[in-house]
Parts: sequence; structure tokens; C-alpha cells
Amino acid sequence: MAVGLICMIASLIYDTTKFTPGHITSLFVVIGGLLGIFGFYDVLMDKFGYGLGLPITSFGNSLVKSAYEGFQECGFFGLFRGMYVSTSAGISGAIILSFITALIAKPKD
Repeated sequence: MAVGLICMIASLIYDTTKFTPGHITSLFVVIGGLLGIFGFYDVLMDKFGYGLGLPITSFGNSLVKSAYEGFQECGFFGLFRGMYVSTSAGISGAIILSFITALIAKPKD
């Protein structure tokens, strides 16, 4: 249910504004990060289920949560280390799969 609701909100934003898909994706990452900062993301996951762990909003939440944990462990430089440790597998997977897709797919003229 939560994934469908997030997709519906994205479609409404896309249809009623001049935002591009990149703008909407960035907006959802920031919203997920803000919800994570204030502790609302975990409450929403408990209420709506773990479908919220799949969309792009969870990426923002993961970045914020990991940066905070890294800051607690190693100070200022731990902010960056924490973000990379927790999200590097997802980012690497996206890059590798995008490269493979670019090799297979034909671009349109």
C-alpha cells in the first residue's frame, strides 16, 4: 500500500508541476532524509509496513541514519564514512546494472 501511495504522489507531482523525474526523485530522497532525522520514518514503517523500505525515500533515510551513526563513532569525518558504508552496495549495484543495460539496450535516435 505504501509503495502505491508514494507512486501516486509522484505521478500527481509530475502531472501538476513542471518537475522532471529527476526533481521528484531528489525530492523524495530529501523527504526520506528529513523524516529519518526527526524519527518519523521508523514510525511510518511500523504503521504502513516494510513496503516503505523499498522506494527511494528509504535511501534518504539510510543516508541520514548512517551519517549520524558514523558521526557518533568517528566525529566529523565519520559522517561521510557512515554514508558510504551503508549505501555503497546499492549504489554500486545501480551503476553496474545501468552499465549492463546500456550495453544491451539500443538508444533511440
